[in-house]
Amino acid sequence: MYSMTGYGRAEYCENGVTITVELKTVNNRNFDLNSKMPRSFLVFDDLIRKTVAKYVLRGRIDLFVNFSDIREKERNLSLDIGRAKSYYEISKRISEELGLVNDVTVTGIMRLPEVVTDNSSDDVSEFKDVLEDTVKKACENLNEMRGKEGEKICVDLLRRMDVIEELRNGIFERAPLVVEEYRQKLKQRVEEALKDVKYDEARLLNEVAFYTDKVNIDEELTRLSSHIHQFREIIRQEGSGKKADFLMQEFNREANTVCSKSNDIEITRLALSLKNEIEKVREQVQNLE
Repeated sequence: MYSMTGYGRAEYCENGVTITVELKTVNNRNFDLNSKMPRSFLVFDDLIRKTVAKYVLRGRIDLFVNFSDIREKERNLSLDIGRAKSYYEISKRISEELGLVNDVTVTGIMRLPEVVTDNSSDDVSEFKDVLEDTVKKACENLNEMRGKEGEKICVDLLRRMDVIEELRNGIFERAPLVVEEYRQKLKQRVEEALKDVKYDEARLLNEVAFYTDKVNIDEELTRLSSHIHQFREIIRQEGSGKKADFLMQEFNREANTVCSKSNDIEITRLALSLKNEIEKVREQVQNLE
């Protein structure tokens, strides 16, 4: 299990060529890759995307590629002599018209637009394999960091799941007592109100049965127990962040129902503590891939 937050870096440096790849990832519901690289490397955008997707399932990924080539290479330069002459003739005219010294130099003319053009090829196809390997190494380093962080999160989540189970069990043990306490209190109130007058025992039992049905939370507690078991099974599976996030919504739904049905201070206290722990787990789960 990986955290969605991490950093990875790798560098290739040989024969005057340096390629550096850096990756930073943060939470996101989907795979969202944003690449920044030299214009000449845009041809590799699809290759980079497919390579990163093998290592990262989801999250926002910022990828940076830096490239340096200091090898000595022949440059294919061309001269537009006609344009150079035009610039020079204009400079002489300006000098004559305004009475200024003509300080035009060869270097100055060469720097003017389109006088000297670099027609050297920007073909970077020779770096395809090197770039792919460097991206892979950066992703491996990224996942090493994400894996360590993910393991810490999993340990914390399983600890919190133990707390959730304890709270669930506390509610389960308390629930039957609530009905019995209600039956005894109702019977006492009826006897105090009617005193020596005989009352219909069957109606009292019907009232207790109606109350029992109203506050019954057996289904919710059973589903909570099932959710806890499922959570423990999937939490260490790779790429189960979305499943766990969905499961926490089900946790929250059951806890809300328990709270709404509760007519007992102790169950309400336990249910609120349950909701609090579920929310903490939900926040942590959203950090998992």
